[in-house]
Amino acid sequence: MDKHISERILNPVSGYVILMLLLVSAGLCFLLMASGGQPVAVVIWFVLLFFSRGLLVISPNTAKVLLLFGDYKGTARESGFWWVNPFYQRQTVSVRARNFESEQLKVNDKMGNPVLISVILVWKVKDTYRACFEVDQYVNFIKVQTDSAVRKLAASYPYDHFEDERAVVTLSTNFDEVNATLEHETAERLVIAGIEVVEARITHLSYAPEIAGSMLKRQQASAVVAARHKIVEGAVGMVEAALHLLSAKNIIELDEEKKAAMVSNLMVVLCGDRETQPVVNTGTLNH
Repeated sequence: MDKHISERILNPVSGYVILMLLLVSAGLCFLLMASGGQPVAVVIWFVLLFFSRGLLVISPNTAKVLLLFGDYKGTARESGFWWVNPFYQRQTVSVRARNFESEQLKVNDKMGNPVLISVILVWKVKDTYRACFEVDQYVNFIKVQTDSAVRKLAASYPYDHFEDERAVVTLSTNFDEVNATLEHETAERLVIAGIEVVEARITHLSYAPEIAGSMLKRQQASAVVAARHKIVEGAVGMVEAALHLLSAKNIIELDEEKKAAMVSNLMVVLCGDRETQPVVNTGTLNH
């Protein structure tokens, strides 16, 4: 197994100490030049310039990956002013948290219906070695793998319970479960690149335009059926209460035929979706 399979922390020398030594040496070099030792002073001056290349400034939440002739030597993470081997090749890697918002992807849900979905991913570099050397261009790698995870997520669940009434989890209703699954999928795919997924969540979800109208009509029809069911249920209760009250107070005696007519009229009044027009009967109930 490669010993450099993961990040190794390197602790550089304080840059302030080296800077002071370089300044003192530069002063001695000028004194040497003044005393007639120009050739030696010039050599010393070039040596000082070479050692000054090792001075390094690391900003907060920034890491420096250090290579020596192509060999990984470690990563300096602590912010401050430092000095490292002047031969080291340095590569800057940001370890700040960053956002990636995917484009709206057209994918099929578990039932095969086309849906539009986009997600936002909050991520940061956790292992600088893997980010730099295990994958090529880790930012682009994140985009491709996130799109792949989104496609798999969409194919794992139906859009809603209208598609699969037996489904426990759907894309449009169980946001916490779906986002947790998305986070797990993306984290599993990005671990090879040394990327830590801080958060992943869906930002847009809808049916594709070609079926959105049909799906809306179906949902509206289902809502109307549910509302009608409640109306009829309530109307039956009201009719039953009215017949019971008329019988209890001996207001009028109704045979079965008149009860049927009364129930029919009340159901029409209570369940109709339009206002009823009253009719005044000036004769008897038999006419």
